[in-house]
Amino acid sequence: MASKLQRGILKIKPVLTYHLYHWKEATSWRPWGGIQDKDDLAEEIRRIKEELRDLSSRADFPLKILPLSCIEKIGDISEIGEIGSSDVVLIYAAGGGEDLLRSLISRVPSIIFVRHRSGPLYLWYEIVHPVLLRRRTDMISQPWISYDDVVVDDYAEVLWRLRALYGLKNTIGARIVSIGKPGGWGVGNKAVSLAHLRWNIDVKMISYDELSKRIRKARKDEDYVTQAQCRAAEYLKQEGISLKTDKKFVVNAFLLYQVFKDLLNEFEARAITISECMSTVMPIAETTACLPLSLLNDEGYMAFCESDFVVIPAGILLHYISGKPVFLNDPTYPHDGIVTLAHCTAPRKMDGKNYEAAEIVTHFESDYGAAPKVNFRKGQEVTVIIPDFSEEKWIGFKGEVMESTHLPICRSQVDIKIKGDWKMLIKEMRGFHWVMAYGDYLEEIGYALSKIGIKWKVV
Repeated sequence: MASKLQRGILKIKPVLTYHLYHWKEATSWRPWGGIQDKDDLAEEIRRIKEELRDLSSRADFPLKILPLSCIEKIGDISEIGEIGSSDVVLIYAAGGGEDLLRSLISRVPSIIFVRHRSGPLYLWYEIVHPVLLRRRTDMISQPWISYDDVVVDDYAEVLWRLRALYGLKNTIGARIVSIGKPGGWGVGNKAVSLAHLRWNIDVKMISYDELSKRIRKARKDEDYVTQAQCRAAEYLKQEGISLKTDKKFVVNAFLLYQVFKDLLNEFEARAITISECMSTVMPIAETTACLPLSLLNDEGYMAFCESDFVVIPAGILLHYISGKPVFLNDPTYPHDGIVTLAHCTAPRKMDGKNYEAAEIVTHFESDYGAAPKVNFRKGQEVTVIIPDFSEEKWIGFKGEVMESTHLPICRSQVDIKIKGDWKMLIKEMRGFHWVMAYGDYLEEIGYALSKIGIKWKVV
């Protein structure tokens, strides 16, 4: 069986559209473009193949680039079976008629690549806007592509669009295990319905009675308990870790972590959430869910507290786009260009590779169990996403880690410098929970949301 951590690969079909024209005396016999004969075409095919090899080597997410196909007329499309099975068609629009390109973009999500200076100039560098996008009107007049789907010369621009489509592919239809009844902060079951309607999120629910049975069974398993003890000891020996709670809570957290991981494997899921992660789970697990969720995030799973399906789709999307763990958090009131974010379940491997230092302390509200107080990297650039209750408009901004604070709030806490209009942010805030990841992924998020009909505003 494939690894449960395996992600869906983005399949890309490159297609070169062209047309070779023949000289005719005393008439306009050719349009713009640098591909004039078979030698030009052969050289362009060689160039594209080399560029695609380079693109594949630069990708930081799983992709498969299918063989390049060259087509001159609509009838050629039916002979290329790979188009229908691909996730995105990368169209090198060197030439060819409007009907040919329109037929391609109507079948599969498409990115149009045109050349200005990176090789022979393409015909569609001139006419993609008025002819293909607007169809000789003053507004976009077809439903398949938009302005953001056209790239001139720059493969870095292609790559971030592919990264966005990769994230979108893996978010739509994602399966998540919910311990306890799923819901949404402030809106209850409406959030679950919207997550299913908009994202087709597949929720598998486990009751607390079932969780209790599994924990009792694990405690009776000598190997299970020994593994939890050994893993807890190894974890506490890691560089940058300091223990400031009872060690028994950490051992119990590793036992709960393994129960959660077994559930993920059983349901072949990469995401898990727990609704009543405070008072209900504590008597059952004799610890808190904070540290187990942090551990799972560090391993590449997606683990969220509170079963808040207002924010969970945003967390899944940001995880897949960034390739890193995400920090689901409680926000505060922005002021003076600063906002404080906090929760008790932060990942430590925020850059996807290296562990941040952390104190293992109690969960704040209960002063019980084991929770990581992560020391976020000072000066680190971050992406913050604010989803709304209605799945209609998300807000995002770029920030910078100023300080991991020591306030009487959720344990993993950080002051973020807002790189944008913080007063506008106050007016645009919606929903409740936010998600944060290391790095800048605002363009990818906006591009992905445009494909699913959610509005996007960057502050």
